[in-house]
Amino acid sequence: MKIIDKYQLQSADIDRIIEMAWEDRTPFDAITIQFGLSEKEVIELMKFEMHPNNWKKWRARVQGRSTKHAAKREEDVLRFKSKQQRIISGNRMSKR
Repeated sequence: MKIIDKYQLQSADIDRIIEMAWEDRTPFDAITIQFGLSEKEVIELMKFEMHPNNWKKWRARVQGRSTKHAAKREEDVLRFKSKQQRIISGNRMSKR
């Protein structure tokens, strides 16, 4: 079963997950909390949704990155999102 079908993801949800995955300061845990997808499922979704070259760039970028994994983050960072990220309410970005 595809992840999209398993979690009943809409186009806007997929776009938001991809956007969150690209953000340097948004850990996979934030995606898990908002959408229920594990890190492995996010990687699978990204691979399915993205052009192969872009997926390779993204994968190389996030692999081992401490900001994408809450357990590897510095203890003083308590937020899930970048300060530049728009406010999210109910899994939807405001003003879209």
